[in-house]
Amino acid sequence: MNILAINGSPRKKWNTAMLLGSALEGAAAAGATTKLVHLYDYAYKGCISCFECKRLGGKNYGQCAVKDELRPLLAEAAATDALIIGTPVYFGAETGETRSFMERLLFPYLTYTPGYASIFPRTIPTALVYDMNVPEPAIIERQYDSFIERTRGFMERTFGSCAVLTVTDTYQFDDYAKYLCTVWDAEAKAKRRAEVFPQDLAKAFALGERLAAGGV
Repeated sequence: MNILAINGSPRKKWNTAMLLGSALEGAAAAGATTKLVHLYDYAYKGCISCFECKRLGGKNYGQCAVKDELRPLLAEAAATDALIIGTPVYFGAETGETRSFMERLLFPYLTYTPGYASIFPRTIPTALVYDMNVPEPAIIERQYDSFIERTRGFMERTFGSCAVLTVTDTYQFDDYAKYLCTVWDAEAKAKRRAEVFPQDLAKAFALGERLAAGGV
């Protein structure tokens, strides 16, 4: 079992990367081969609406035709046995790099047919990991649940299944005194980091184990 994790955060050693790392540790403990990649290492754009992936009989039917640094990663994602995409929430959605990656990953497989059927040649377990600075009630209050479910639905339609892990009220800075962020209680944030985030990492570990077992 090969499992690929995609870090859609610009930070390679912070919340999203840590959660993905824990998920891959769980997968490895269950016998999987794992790999973590960072989207911000790649130079690419989102879908350019060329529709070559939809051209019947075309050489790029069912795959993104754009030739840039993302192309090999898209091929790797298509070949993996399980896929995890992690992103922090920026302005009520995935990061721009994550969104652009998902446009390029998903659109070639979803057809303009009734029900927007997928032509991805098999089913694989997938997962989305969202972490955010806001507390858990904000998921409903700010309608984050709507965009998360919409994205989960696209992943499930394309690949067959998709689990979601949401992690809230995350620790944003090493030292809150260095930044203008008086809306947050720095001591409360530090306490949650010490007491709750380890539980979130354990949930990610368990998610990785499930993916390695072929389920979500």
